[in-house]
Amino acid sequence: MTAEPEHPAVPGELAELRRRLDVAYARVEGGLALLSHRTEETAKELDELSTRLVTLEHARWPLPAITAVTAVGALVVAVWQALGR
Repeated sequence: MTAEPEHPAVPGELAELRRRLDVAYARVEGGLALLSHRTEETAKELDELSTRLVTLEHARWPLPAITAVTAVGALVVAVWQALGR
């Protein structure tokens, strides 16, 4: 029974695999960092847009108020025309 002779290429191949694994790990870490940053930026933009939307909703006139003002204006014009003749 003979022992298998050591392959001189094994340490080199292991080193190459380790280097590739390190490169892939760095790539994944960089991608995750970028995604995390983009998520934070998107959350900030969403909060700003939500604040703007709430501000716009509070600043607009409700439809019933516009209807009432228009009706009063029409009534004033009708009475003015009726009294003017």
